[in-house]
Amino acid sequence: VQYENFWALREVNLDIRQGEIFGIIGRNGAGKSTLLKVVSRVLSPTQGRIWFKGRVSPLLGLSAGFHPELTGRENVFLNGTLLGRTRREIELKLDEILDFAELGGFIDAPLRAYSSGMVARLGFAVATAWQPEILILDEVLAVGDEAFRAKCQARMQAFRANGTTTLLVAHDMNTVQSLCTRAAWLDHGRIMTLGDVKEVVQQYRAGGKSNSGKEF
Repeated sequence: VQYENFWALREVNLDIRQGEIFGIIGRNGAGKSTLLKVVSRVLSPTQGRIWFKGRVSPLLGLSAGFHPELTGRENVFLNGTLLGRTRREIELKLDEILDFAELGGFIDAPLRAYSSGMVARLGFAVATAWQPEILILDEVLAVGDEAFRAKCQARMQAFRANGTTTLLVAHDMNTVQSLCTRAAWLDHGRIMTLGDVKEVVQQYRAGGKSNSGKEF
């Protein structure tokens, strides 16, 4: 992916397996979010191509697909529609979404009154209300309380057991290692290390001083 003379992503080659949670790590500005936008078809690659099979359910940032002046309930319908669901499909899942989000009376308050953790609750609840073939999560688990993060992780693991493929961007290496079996470390838009999650995290923490570009 190129912006004028700047390459946000360069020579990225990934083969993500069905039913795995794949971690993408790296410092701010490394190209992680850009990669997820390409996979989600928000951005088109300047060169190369991307191929996947199945419906993609992306959660790219806390406020993606939400309107701050609408209530939480109204935003459920807005976001669900953007995910390709009909109003009837959303209505059938509404109670389940509200129960998972645990927002109580705030569900009928405008989104601008929500904390970042509350927005994350609602976004994750909608994005995962229907088990997707491919789930894209960008720093969603970085906010919210520990109990809710644990509930999100449990749902992700249940999805994995039923064949969902997940791409997860996270800065918390403990979260990455607990959920993922493989990962890629991005730096300046290029893959530095790809393979077993523990080996990739080790290389990332070491700053890539040795064995950069190695695949495990």
